[in-house]
Formats: sequence, C-alpha cells, structure tokens
Amino acid sequence: MHFRFHFPDGGVGKSALTIQLIQNHFVEEYDPTIEDSYRKQVVIDGETCLLDILDTAGQEEYSAMRDQYMRTGEGFLLVFAVNESKSFENIGSYREQVLSLKCHPIRYATYFFKIKRVKDSEEVPMIQILNFQLKQISLQPTDAHPLLVVGNKCDLPQRAVDMRVVQETAKSYGIPFIETSAKTRMGVDDAFYTLVREIRKYKEKVAKDNKKRKSRKAKDQLGHRSKCALL
Repeated sequence: MHFRFHFPDGGVGKSALTIQLIQNHFVEEYDPTIEDSYRKQVVIDGETCLLDILDTAGQEEYSAMRDQYMRTGEGFLLVFAVNESKSFENIGSYREQVLSLKCHPIRYATYFFKIKRVKDSEEVPMIQILNFQLKQISLQPTDAHPLLVVGNKCDLPQRAVDMRVVQETAKSYGIPFIETSAKTRMGVDDAFYTLVREIRKYKEKVAKDNKKRKSRKAKDQLGHRSKCALL
C-alpha cells in the first residue's frame, strides 16, 4: 500500500525527522528546504507499506507550491519545535489550510417529478415529466482527514511550549499528538507509523461511507420508479 505524506511548516526539524527515518542519521546543520522527496518501504502491523514523503518549503514565498502539494497529500504531519512557541501557534492555521485545500466541491442532483395529462387514449393515457437539476455546493472542511501533531526537539532542556496545552489542542482537533527528537530518534518511527494508521482508518471510513451512499442512492431510485409507475 502506498502512502503520501507532507510537511507544511519549516525550520522545526522536519527534514531532520525525515532523514532520521530514512537514513538513521541526524543532520546537525539547518539547510532551508525548497523541495525534497523520500521513499521507504516498511512493514506496519504486518502490512508492507511504501512511504512517499514530501518535504517542502515552509517559507511564505513558497506558499503556492506548498498549497499544490497539500492537495495531493494523503496524510500530514503538523510539526512544531518545542522550543519555539511561534511554530506551535502556526499549527492551527496549517491545519485549517490543509482541510480547506482537501475539501473539494461536489455536485448533487435534485429530482422533481410531475405527472401531466397529454393525451386521453388507452395506449398513452399519461406521461411523466422529469425535471433534472444539477447543483454544485462546497463541502465544509472535515476534521477527519489524516493529521498528526508532532512536537519535535523534545531532547532540548528548555521548552517554550506547554505540552498540556498541546495535548488539549490535539484533543480538540481529534487527532493524535506525539513528541519526537530527530537527534535521539525518539518517537520518529512512532510518528510516521501512527500517521499511516490514521490514513488507513480514513480510507476505510471513506469506503464505507461511499458504499452506504451508493446503497441509499439505489434505494431512492427504486423508490422513485415505484412512485412514478402511474401509466
């Protein structure tokens, strides 16, 4: 199974997290990322997975590029540095950005049935007129998209972010929170593997919802046909 990850923010150690996962190596120097991609095959819960990780620029001047990548991502790690309060404050806006970009307009059909007498004869006593209207609406962002809050650099002795606040924030979003250290590798595998599990759950839910929707649609169509059988 193939999973595509994306990191929204920059300067929080996201590249170091990825390199630690892929290469088991910690990068000391900070080199601002424009775009890097990585792949790794792992086994999670007995199932082989191909992780496709996209590490993009967190700088504002690359926001258009970042938005485009967000649209194709299946799961997102919202990474902040525990020693930088501003990076944690950005989590909420990045979450809203992800949800709004992953929210696509949908179309739905509304059916109106009318019965109109057009000819008095035994062959065609009545005819039904079907008015079909196609409307387009925008879905409201859903909180269910696979997201994970990651507090990185937890090996540092001084912290600028209260972890209790982080836990409460993640809970209010309905998404997991994991502390990591790219330097010591603490929580690195756990963060990526947890996101894979969140993606799996999301895909299973979408599949079930689609199945229910098709079932309801089939029942509605049968109901409409039976109601209009007046000839």
